[in-house]
Amino acid sequence: MSGTFYRITTTVSQKIGTWFFRISAWFVATGFFLFFPLRVAISIRFYMALFPTKSLIYTIWCVWRQYHNFTTVFLDRFLLQDDGDINHISRGWDHLEKAIESKTGGIILMSHIGNWEVAARLLKEKRPDIPLLLFMGVRNKEQIERMQKESLSNSGIRIITADQEDGSPFNIIEGIQLLKAGGLVSIAGDMIWHPDQRAVSANFLKHEVFLPETPHVLALFSGSPIFILITVRTGDRRYAFTVTEPYYVQAKSRSQRPSAIRASVQNYAVILEQMLRQHPLEWYHFRPFLGRKLFVPDDQSINLL
Repeated sequence: MSGTFYRITTTVSQKIGTWFFRISAWFVATGFFLFFPLRVAISIRFYMALFPTKSLIYTIWCVWRQYHNFTTVFLDRFLLQDDGDINHISRGWDHLEKAIESKTGGIILMSHIGNWEVAARLLKEKRPDIPLLLFMGVRNKEQIERMQKESLSNSGIRIITADQEDGSPFNIIEGIQLLKAGGLVSIAGDMIWHPDQRAVSANFLKHEVFLPETPHVLALFSGSPIFILITVRTGDRRYAFTVTEPYYVQAKSRSQRPSAIRASVQNYAVILEQMLRQHPLEWYHFRPFLGRKLFVPDDQSINLL
């Protein structure tokens, strides 16, 4: 969906109703599903790993639902800008409140399950006084993404962006300074934006995946806890967001740092998989994600932090 098409659709919808936006978005999602087979194949492989006992027809149906559910991200962005009428319930918000009040700071790991943009806005709405820094990647020539970032900035959220050609994707120093001042730093924990970006392998759906190292390094060097925040759509204009209990990335010596970071990354991967199984059709990560298949016995458990 181009920026021009998005602006035209939202302008018309403001005049005649959101039904126009919904119908237009349905045709866009259907077009992507029908005419971008390589992208569809990525999602099919993902759902086959998530539902290994299901048929190919079932996984294709999941992809169809995934594509069309994704249009609600754009719809709710429009609604937030139009009248802000988005209802929500929360679970685990007290964990963040304690970190804010005690000024320990916190790294908020978001993901491509559900709508992270709504999560960021609700977070700022609940505590407009807290410094919030959002690290985001940038896709080249992505007009809607640029509009999204401008809208978030206007809501009072500090944003640091890193394009796909930037060899230093995140400004760690600024993040650590904000954390030590008691602020919150939010990063997507499931997206690699640059081929040279430091990543750590993890077991996810019995496949190897590579997840960014940066948020876990921030936690290690700042001493701030990690929170995992998942926001899912529960109905028309209704969301539920979950904040996990905080955990720390700690190492007694320099030699123990790599293992501490790997444990933290794997902990995130386990929680991400658990949330995905509860909300499988809200997975909006359309880039290749799963790597080689791992031969892990069904009864083998992974220790969480």
